[in-house]
Amino acid sequence: MTGMTSTARPHLNRRLAEFGTTIFAEMSALAVQTGSINLGQGFPDTDGPEEIREAAVRALRDGRGNQYPPGPGIPELRTAIAAHQQRRYGLTYDPDTQVLVTAGATEAIAAALLALLEPGDEVIAFEPYYDSYAACIAMAGGTRVPVTLRPHEGRFRLDLDELRDAVTDRTRLLLINTPHNPTGTVLTREELTAIAELAVERDLLVVTDEVYEHLVFDDAEHLPLATFPGMRDRTVSIGSAGKTFSFTGWKVGWATGSPSLVSAVRSAKQFLTYVSSGPFQYAVAEALALPDTYFTAFREDMRVKRDLLAAGLAEAGFEVFRTAGTYFITTDIRPLGAALSHEGDGFAFCRALPEQAGVVAIPNAVFYDHREAGAPFVRFAFCKQTSVLEEAAKRLRTLADRGQTPGA
Repeated sequence: MTGMTSTARPHLNRRLAEFGTTIFAEMSALAVQTGSINLGQGFPDTDGPEEIREAAVRALRDGRGNQYPPGPGIPELRTAIAAHQQRRYGLTYDPDTQVLVTAGATEAIAAALLALLEPGDEVIAFEPYYDSYAACIAMAGGTRVPVTLRPHEGRFRLDLDELRDAVTDRTRLLLINTPHNPTGTVLTREELTAIAELAVERDLLVVTDEVYEHLVFDDAEHLPLATFPGMRDRTVSIGSAGKTFSFTGWKVGWATGSPSLVSAVRSAKQFLTYVSSGPFQYAVAEALALPDTYFTAFREDMRVKRDLLAAGLAEAGFEVFRTAGTYFITTDIRPLGAALSHEGDGFAFCRALPEQAGVVAIPNAVFYDHREAGAPFVRFAFCKQTSVLEEAAKRLRTLADRGQTPGA
C-alpha cells in the first residue's frame, strides 16, 4: 500500500539517537524569545578585517572559486597554511601532500575520525568536550572514553594518571583540544609532554583541535602537539579561519599531518562536502599572511573583553575560572547560593536566566558524559562588542543585588 511507513525501528540511526537538538539551538531561540543578550553560542557579533572581506569580494567578482575548487583546497590556501605552520611553530608541511582544506574544523574532525577509526575502537577525549566530538565518534562506530578535566586552583586541569589508566588495548586515538573549549584551559608543556610520551609508548594516533591557537592570554603558550618528539607522524592537527579572523560563517578549516594521515582524512572528506567555500579560500590565504600586528591586536582585544566580563561575573557572585585561551569563561554557579543556582543545576539556571537577568549562557553539563561532574558549571562567551559585554555585566550584577532565584 502507498503512503505507509515502517515503524519497526526509529528513523534515526541508533548511533545518533542520544544526540537531539543541540543546546545551542535551544538557548539561541530562548535569547530571541526573551530579547536577551546571547553569550551562549561562540560567534563574534562583528566581522573580521575589512581587507579580508574585500579579498572574498574580489575572488567572487574575478570568478575565482565560484566553481568547484580542487578537492584538497586551492593551492594558494594550502601554501599559506603550510607557511603559517612554519612561521609560527617551525613545522614544515608539503602543501600538496600534507595539507587538506575542509568545511571548517567540524568537518576536519568528522573526516579524521571517520577515516581513522574502525567500529569498536576507543577514543579518549577530555570532558567537557565540544559537542561534535561525541557525535563524530559515534558516526564512526567508535567508543568514546572521557577523561574529566577538574577544577584546581582556579583552572581546569588534566589528571595524567587518570589519562594513562584510561588507555586500553582497544584505544586507537586521543582527541585533544587545546586551547580548550569550554573550560578555557591551555595544556602546559608538562601535560603535552606526558601526552606525547603516552601516545608513543602505546602507539596511539592523535587528533588535535587547535582552532583557538591565536587566542591565548597572559603567560599561556600554545604548543602544537606535533612539535613534540615522536608525534609528527602520528598527529592530525586541525585549524580554522573562523575563530582567528571572525568569519565563522565562511567555514574554512584545515588539517595537517603526514602524507599517509592526510591521505586517509582526504579519502573520508571527499564523500562529505567534496569541496566548499571556494571564493573564501582565496580570502583566507591572504588572511594567514597578515602581519603579526593583526594577531597581537586581536588577542589583546579579546583579553580586554575577557577581563571585562570576568569582573562582571565575579561581582555578580559567580566563581570565575581563569581563561587562558579561547573566548569563553566557565563559571561555577554554586557560590550564588542554593536558590539562585537552582541547587547547582546548570540546566535549570540557564533556562531561567534570560527571564531573570536578560542574558543567555550555556550549561557545561551538555559537554560531559558524566553529567554530574559538569552540573554546576556554566559557560559565557566574550567574543562580543564591548558595549554588549558591559550591558551583560550590568544585567548579571542584578543577580547579586536582588538575591532572587532566576525564574522566581
